[in-house]
Amino acid sequence: MLTRCGRCAGKPVECRTVCHDSANKRVMEFTLITLLNGLSYGLLLFLLSSGLTLIFSMLGVLNFAHASFYMLGAYFAYAISAKLGFWPALFLAPLLVGLLGALVERFGLRHVRRHGQVAELLFTFGLSYLAVELVQLVWGKSPLPYAIPAQLDGPLFTFYSTEFPIYRGFMMLLAVLTLLAAAWLLKRSRLGLLIQAALTHPQMVEALGHNVPRIFTLVFGVGCGLAGLAGVVGGNAFVTEPGMAAGVGSIIFVVVVVGGLGSLAGAFIASLLIAILQTFAVALDVSLLGGLARLGIEIDPAAAAYPLLQLTLAQVAPILPYLLLVLVMLLRPRGLLGVRD
Repeated sequence: MLTRCGRCAGKPVECRTVCHDSANKRVMEFTLITLLNGLSYGLLLFLLSSGLTLIFSMLGVLNFAHASFYMLGAYFAYAISAKLGFWPALFLAPLLVGLLGALVERFGLRHVRRHGQVAELLFTFGLSYLAVELVQLVWGKSPLPYAIPAQLDGPLFTFYSTEFPIYRGFMMLLAVLTLLAAAWLLKRSRLGLLIQAALTHPQMVEALGHNVPRIFTLVFGVGCGLAGLAGVVGGNAFVTEPGMAAGVGSIIFVVVVVGGLGSLAGAFIASLLIAILQTFAVALDVSLLGGLARLGIEIDPAAAAYPLLQLTLAQVAPILPYLLLVLVMLLRPRGLLGVRD
């Protein structure tokens, strides 16, 4: 039966069917696209935090300069892609960042380590500021035009009226392949078994003739290289500028602590959890005040809680990871899958 629907601008429609189907489509479209955006961001966070987790599990070093290697990966990729293109930069930039990380461990951290963990933290803290200043001296303070390559620029698919970019799908695929490669390297390869043995029984590994300090240098370089790889694919997806390290630096530590210090699986779960939580919070621009109004509850604007009730989820989204960190520390101080104090 045809009737007139106020929600459909007064046009004659079959309200029970058309409006219900349209609402379902909007909900499905919002849910799927927001979930995919959260997954792509979460996998990028894991690519970044996995290096820090690997370094801490091996060396016990919380590297405050880890986000700076992410930044350097983006800047190196921009410089290389301007000369050789994006695909060579995808391989060369992480190698350069990993080599730089190995040099930092060999000629910096190795000598500082004898003075304790406080000296290590101060060293990496100072290194993070040094990296930012050097980047500003070489490339300036303005954002760089580090663009997505033409081959990966465009929609991967269209779901109803929303397009999902090819590049986000590429980021997700690269992160998953890197995760699988790291898992195989650590669990199946001879080098991975040697690394795990050096973690638990370094004296025995050294007695068998292996150079344990060299293994530590290799692990630190690989961890920094993973951060550099995240910078290569994240720099053009977001923005390449000197403040990019500070923008993700705190989130990395939230991921590592919530997941559990030293746990790659925990970092993976925490990365996806935090990214999806933030992405949905940003997309859901609703407030408690609006929800109460729909229930017929009116709040006096003069009430003390009125400004807080006005806040939308999008406005409080930046603090949600830190709220999750506080809750995890209260309920499970070792994190979700923590293996170390």
